Amino acid sequence: MAAPCGRGAAPLVLIALSAAFLTYNALLSSRSFLPPLPSSTAPFPGATASSRRLGAGGTGRRRAFHTAVTASDAFYNTWQCRVMYYWFKEARRAPSGAEMGGFTRILHSRRPDEFVDEIPTFVADPLPDGDQGYIVLNRPWAFVQWLQKADIQEEYILMAEPDHIIVKPIPNLSGDGRAAAFPFFYIEPKKYEKVLRKFFPEHEGAITKIDPIGNSPVIIEKESLARIAPTWMNVSLAMKKDPEADKAFGWVLEMYAYALASALHGVGNILRKDFMIQGKLTYGKIGEWRFNKRLYESKPPRNLPLPPKGVPQSVVTLVKMVNEAAANIPNWGSYAAN
Repeated sequence: MAAPCGRGAAPLVLIALSAAFLTYNALLSSRSFLPPLPSSTAPFPGATASSRRLGAGGTGRRRAFHTAVTASDAFYNTWQCRVMYYWFKEARRAPSGAEMGGFTRILHSRRPDEFVDEIPTFVADPLPDGDQGYIVLNRPWAFVQWLQKADIQEEYILMAEPDHIIVKPIPNLSGDGRAAAFPFFYIEPKKYEKVLRKFFPEHEGAITKIDPIGNSPVIIEKESLARIAPTWMNVSLAMKKDPEADKAFGWVLEMYAYALASALHGVGNILRKDFMIQGKLTYGKIGEWRFNKRLYESKPPRNLPLPPKGVPQSVVTLVKMVNEAAANIPNWGSYAAN
């Protein structure tokens, strides 16, 4: 999940079918052992009674984790969530998907949309004072509401994003009280120590206690996330209000906030480079061919042409998976026409 949905990057690629996650920006490593698919501070004030759970669906399976995806009601977010949920169900049906429990789209739009019967959805409120032009600022607040109000049966949570595609069943990679997380090359706590010390004082320990992660992809104990989430939210808001931090962190601000909050609560992370391949491209492009997910902000993709020779196999796989989902999701045709 290189630059996830809402953060401004576009598709990269899947490297091999030994990967587990494929996103429009990045994917899981070919070194992954995963089997292939068959085809705390006080809560932030401002919640209203309109926050409600419209669906979830958990299991009692041992070490099962609940997959949670935050999203707005923007068209662009919606079709990605539909594709993501389609492949989630395919992965969970596989014999090796036993630890994949329920799924929830946490919709921070204050009201349900037309897809709540298709995708298990919890409707959350957006931030009461607005997102300040940074839509993902709603993410930690949405998680706080969900964790407080939803009936989550699983003891672990996988935080994912709308532009992720699961290409293989995912096991619970966390262990020994530590979360499992992907290390991002562009999250550099040491480089920004001066800024981070405003929120992570010297008495909290070495700056190296802050791992180079974001909140996604992360598999974490539910109890640990419930402690981290309010702090993650409040640190995100504080960073956004701080001109130096806002300028330094830009579109990855809430990722730094999550990493810092995790460290403040003493939750360690197993850094899994094989969780995902970090992409550096903003689009797949060869000659006159390109695939840019941002071309589909007002209409969903359908019957995308396959890339020409020379494009990485990961891009080919991505296009095929989007096409398959679009061909099988109910009412995609009329949705595309509208």
